[in-house]
Amino acid sequence: MPQKTGHIAMYPGSFDPVTYGHLDVIRRGRHLFDRLIVAVGQNPGKQHLFSMDERLDMARILVEEIARAEPDAAPVEVRPFSGLTVDFGAEIGATAILRGIRNLSDLQNEVQQAITNREVAGLETVFVVAGQSFAYTSSSLIKQITAMGENLETLSTMCPPLVIERLRAKKAESPPILRKLRGE
Repeated sequence: MPQKTGHIAMYPGSFDPVTYGHLDVIRRGRHLFDRLIVAVGQNPGKQHLFSMDERLDMARILVEEIARAEPDAAPVEVRPFSGLTVDFGAEIGATAILRGIRNLSDLQNEVQQAITNREVAGLETVFVVAGQSFAYTSSSLIKQITAMGENLETLSTMCPPLVIERLRAKKAESPPILRKLRGE
């Protein structure tokens, strides 16, 4: 197990796709910790729209933009992981898990997970409350709009232009997850 040096937080998620809400949590987390690891996970229980490589690529490009815009904030790195979040946390020497909370529903689910993570692995969870404009943004909603909507520019308040372009390309490919969301 790596030596814990400073306050290292990991921000785990599938990031399928990255939203402005995710980027808001990353920006704010860089001001709370000495180092932040954006942990892009492979959830076997989910059907992903984007491959791990695609999700990592988008996250890295967007995180680099954040780092350039705020060079004095804590360093941030994007890394893939599979398996249990707490095991990856131990591997990287994390002192906390960073999570964004959009609403009371999120809070109820996240508190239960936070208690489990603390009991099982001794990892504390730090919550940041989403900005008002991100309170109803979710990757699931973005995928649904991508599957059923005609104009993906309607997503411009929810995700960056890079993500919209990648969603447009996925829509043209018509992968199984989008067909399923359309009821095909």
